Amino acid sequence: MKNILSIIAGYFLKGLLYTVPLAITIYVIYQLFMFFDSLVTLPYDIPGLGIIFLLIFITLMGLLGSSVIVQPISKRVIHFIENTPLLKTIYSTVKDLVGTFVEKKNSFRIPVLVKVSEDSNLQKLGFITEEDLSAIGVDGAEKVAVYFPHSYAFSGNLYVVDRKNVKVIDQNATDVMKFIVSGGVAHLDLKDDKS
Repeated sequence: MKNILSIIAGYFLKGLLYTVPLAITIYVIYQLFMFFDSLVTLPYDIPGLGIIFLLIFITLMGLLGSSVIVQPISKRVIHFIENTPLLKTIYSTVKDLVGTFVEKKNSFRIPVLVKVSEDSNLQKLGFITEEDLSAIGVDGAEKVAVYFPHSYAFSGNLYVVDRKNVKVIDQNATDVMKFIVSGGVAHLDLKDDKS
């Protein structure tokens, strides 16, 4: 009985988490609408004028919030982070990693299956992130950089591996990422063998 009550309480708290912000937002928008609707006194009635004023007000608040309030603060915070050695390393690394998912220049576009060692059948899923390793003194004809994401985490490991142990797989990169991060729970569709 205790377990059932704790499960119900957990769902109730989650329900509050979802509904309270939504309810407050709806209530505030409704009150603002009533306020703007009462301000507009014209000799003739124009339906929806209160909504138009409300949309203009919310848009202006968004503009002010992002340009006047948020941008100066965020610029100062970013300037501080970029001038602090350890914070700069962490920030730039996370920024680059997140940028690969958000921006169109996705670095995780080539999913691969990597044979871990010659005397083992163990293989790992990852993504080729760099084929030209001359900047670190490695011959790109023989080795590539492969990123191996961790399951259920926003992290991973980068290894330089022999090119001969890397096999490009015919799967959508996003689906492979979901498959890895979910610990293999997410579904991968079968592809026809093109060879």
